[in-house]
Amino acid sequence: MDQTPRKLALAKRMRRAPSLIEAQLWKLLRDRRLEELKFRRQVPVGRFVVDFVCMRHRLIVEADGPFHDADYDAARDAWLASEGFRVLRFTNSMIGSHPEHVLAAIVAAVGP
Repeated sequence: MDQTPRKLALAKRMRRAPSLIEAQLWKLLRDRRLEELKFRRQVPVGRFVVDFVCMRHRLIVEADGPFHDADYDAARDAWLASEGFRVLRFTNSMIGSHPEHVLAAIVAAVGP
């Protein structure tokens, strides 16, 4: 993980001002509320800051708002995969309207 002061400051700013959907998802993931999985939010990984990460399972969960560049996301996900991470992406509308499906997909991704 990239722990440069600049990346850490960016992550801290992002934690202080989450989007409404990120805050909603964080309420469901924090404090090991989901299957005792330990998630951290807005964490620097390489040159990126990821929304949520479970380091034990090397699982990243991204909440995708309306303005995402598919090519950039694909390159970002490929780099994260090369570092051993799995990335799950969910649209804001999916998180907002069907959080139970999002949580079920996260649990399925970590496996038994």
